[in-house]
Amino acid sequence: MHVSRQALRATGLLLAVLFSCGVVSNAAELKTKAAPAKSEVVTDGQEAVARVNGTAISALELKRAVKVMTSGQRGMKITPDRQKELDKQALQQLISAELLYEAAQKLEIKDLDQQIDAKVAQGKARFANEHDFEKAIKELDMTEKDLREYTRRDLIISNFVEKTFVPKATVTEDDAKKFYDQNLDKFTKPESVKASHILIGVDQKASAQEKKAAKEKAEKLHKELLAGADFATLAKANSTCPSSKQGGDLGTFVKGQMVPSFEKAAFALKPGEISDVVETRFGYHIIKLTGRNAAEKVDFKEARPRIEEYLKEQKINAEVGKFLAETKKTAKIEMLLK
Repeated sequence: MHVSRQALRATGLLLAVLFSCGVVSNAAELKTKAAPAKSEVVTDGQEAVARVNGTAISALELKRAVKVMTSGQRGMKITPDRQKELDKQALQQLISAELLYEAAQKLEIKDLDQQIDAKVAQGKARFANEHDFEKAIKELDMTEKDLREYTRRDLIISNFVEKTFVPKATVTEDDAKKFYDQNLDKFTKPESVKASHILIGVDQKASAQEKKAAKEKAEKLHKELLAGADFATLAKANSTCPSSKQGGDLGTFVKGQMVPSFEKAAFALKPGEISDVVETRFGYHIIKLTGRNAAEKVDFKEARPRIEEYLKEQKINAEVGKFLAETKKTAKIEMLLK
C-alpha cells in the first residue's frame, strides 16, 4: 500500500540507489533518474542515443540508467532481448526526466547550492568512509562532480513537481473511505508471533565434525532448558546471534520474515513453549514463543493516513503523466538508439 515519499519528491533513481534512499515506484515516469547537464554536442566521444529539443542524451547516461535499473539483479544473466528492452525503458525515463527538467528550470530555487551540499553530504554519510563512497560512484561511471550535477537536476525537478502538481492532488475523506471499502482485503494485520531464540551458529562450509559439535551443544542447552534453566540467561551466555544481548529476544514477526524452517517451528508453538533444536543455514536454534497475535482487521481511522498518502501520490503521478504526454506532442524528440 505504501508509496515512498522519496518517489513523490521525484527523487532520482540513481541517487536513490547510490544513497540507499529506497525503491522508486514505476507508477509514473516522473520517478526516474534525472539526467546530468548536457549540450547539443556530446563530449568525450560519447555517442548520442537520443536528443530532446536538441539536448543530447549520451550512451554513457543510458549505461548508467540501465545499471541502476538492474542494481538489484546482480549475477542474473541478461539476454540480448532483455537488454534491448531495458535500454528502451531507461531511455524513455531519461527523455521524461529531460522534459521535466526543461520545464522545471523556469522556477527559481534561491538556496539551491546549499541544498546540493546538504544532499551530497547526507549521501556520503551513508558510507563507512570516503573510500567506499568513491567506489560506489565509480561503479556507476561517475565522479563527484557528476554526482553534484545529478543532485542539482534532481532538486530542480523535485521543486517543480512539489509546486506544480502536489497542490492539485487533493484527497477527501470520502475518497479514502471509498478506497478502504473497495479494498478491505488489503487492510488486515497478519498473524504474528513474538519469540526468543538461542543460536549456536555454524558456517555452511563448516566440516561435518564442526556441525556435529554445534548441534550437540544446542541439544545440551535444550536439555538444560527443559530441566528449568532460564532461557534469557542461557541465551546471553551461549547464543551467537546479536539478539543474545537481549536474552535472545527477536521481537515480533509475521510469516515470510524468517527462514522457512525457523518460521515453521516458531508458528507451531504455543506461548511459553520451547521448540526442539531447529537447523537453518545459520546453525542450530532453540526457539521460545513468548507471544502470539491473531490476524485482525485494520479500522478505517488507522488506515486513513496511509490511504490518503497513497491516493495523493497516485493523483500526482497521473498529473505528471498528463504533463509529459502533452509536452511530448510539441517536443522534438530524436531516437538514435541502435
